[in-house]
Amino acid sequence: MEERLQKILARAGHGSRRSCEDLVRQGRVAVNGRTAQLGQKADPHRDNITLDGKPVQTGGPLVYVALHKPRGILSDEGDGSGRLSTVLDLVSLPERLFPVGRLDLRSEGLILLTNDGDMAYRLTHPRFAHEKEYHVLVEGEPDEATLSKWRRGVFLDGRRTAPAIVSILRREEAYTWLRVVLREGRKRQIRRVGAMLGYPVHRVIRMRIGPLRLGNLKLGQWRKLTGAEVSALRSSVRKPRQSKKRRGGKKRR
Repeated sequence: MEERLQKILARAGHGSRRSCEDLVRQGRVAVNGRTAQLGQKADPHRDNITLDGKPVQTGGPLVYVALHKPRGILSDEGDGSGRLSTVLDLVSLPERLFPVGRLDLRSEGLILLTNDGDMAYRLTHPRFAHEKEYHVLVEGEPDEATLSKWRRGVFLDGRRTAPAIVSILRREEAYTWLRVVLREGRKRQIRRVGAMLGYPVHRVIRMRIGPLRLGNLKLGQWRKLTGAEVSALRSSVRKPRQSKKRRGGKKRR
């Protein structure tokens, strides 16, 4: 059965569906010796599909890994220069894995690594709006008015951030630990919002992605997900989050 190339590439562990679309756009993918086009379909059992001239292997086992990313480690695959270590350098497995979502260089916490491109797509695409929970250390003691602004959303790059859950965990001398739960992930969002509200962010630790929790995993360590965790993730990505706005039909008065 024919499938879109980005889905075949993602299932083979070459990234999320969106990143695999970029591989096709860059002309790096060929089907039966001819450069593929975006939107093209192929049958992985009949067609010869190559990436950078090498055969694309499909049908391997799906692997899911939780990693506690330290500061100073790249959360993506890097630029190939080898100047900085990446999360992939911390995991010793034969399968080709890729990170789901990102944490900036200075941030810590939970990273999911997998070769399941379909799950990666559903966990990262904005329309599914999965929760991500962070523990955030800010300078100072934000008051309730400031927290309310953060919860309602502020304007970044001309767009208001989505509503967030923000609460105080504890205070430490001149600093405050916050619990922040987001359903979106703009670049350096937590650090930028904290600075905008007058409370510079000193640490960001991701504690949860959807139902998957960091738990007691130590800094720099990784483990394979349990069967129950994989099942919970699969259940969470089956359908996009429903908008609160009613679609179609007459409005209630």
